[in-house]
Amino acid sequence: MIFSELYGAYYNAVAEILKHAVDHPLEKNELRRIVEKHAFGESILNVEPSLTGEKWQLLRPDGTTPLQSPPSLPLTLIQKRWLASLASDPRIRLFVENPLDFGDVSPLFTPEDLCVFDRYADGDDYADPAYRRNFRLILNAIRNQYPLRIATVNRRGNIARMDVLPKYLEYSEKDDKFRLFCLGHHFRGTVNLGRITCCTRCTRNYRKSFSQGMPPEPGSVTFELTDERNALERVLLHFAHFEKQAEQTGERRFRVTIRYAKEDETELVIRILSFGPMIRVTAPSYFVNLIRERLIRQKNCGL
Repeated sequence: MIFSELYGAYYNAVAEILKHAVDHPLEKNELRRIVEKHAFGESILNVEPSLTGEKWQLLRPDGTTPLQSPPSLPLTLIQKRWLASLASDPRIRLFVENPLDFGDVSPLFTPEDLCVFDRYADGDDYADPAYRRNFRLILNAIRNQYPLRIATVNRRGNIARMDVLPKYLEYSEKDDKFRLFCLGHHFRGTVNLGRITCCTRCTRNYRKSFSQGMPPEPGSVTFELTDERNALERVLLHFAHFEKQAEQTGERRFRVTIRYAKEDETELVIRILSFGPMIRVTAPSYFVNLIRERLIRQKNCGL
């Protein structure tokens, strides 16, 4: 692992302890408070005896340290190269205007090194200045929970305007698109960010009326899966962002239940059909009929 949350917490906790020890002799109670704040509750069982017992030879028994100046934690070369790889992703500029630049450090990989298959080619335009502005305003509205007035282009090319309260953003790896889940007066669902043409902050406070929006319409589908050609792993990866449950019913046979939002139903039908005979939908009958109707339409088209 390039960045380890576990070891990163320990390093930061010890660095904070030594920073205080450079300034003044450290009492055990202060040491414990620092560990609890910067690491984990059980970390004190290892960190305190390793420091006070001079196993790590960074802290003397009287609470002082042989260090003359506070420690620093500079990034390693591999960490800089990893961050340079992230900076080369066009999506990073949705969050920051100027990503970190380490000069001559070459990235570990570039977008051109990644071969992504089974992805739609009409992903969002992350280089579009208007898209970036909308994204950042929406992200700020989610963090601070204030309403927005948005204008979107529907499938017929018409402009629709509505006031919404943004709740969260989600990213579809398959579609290469960001979607906004939001609440409106008579609306509760997702909006593709690529369809938003204008986005401004609402001056009126609609929080209460938005919180009383229409209830969600969840759905679920259950199918039997035969684990051939690594089908199980591909299914779990393919539907990673859906809530799901899988259980083994026999040798190389599994039953999988996926819960989804109603607006994702058509996409889910298409995704399930992409696995061909390795998946057989068993419930509900409504979803079985959707599969059947889709197959009939494909056959009539000569596919």
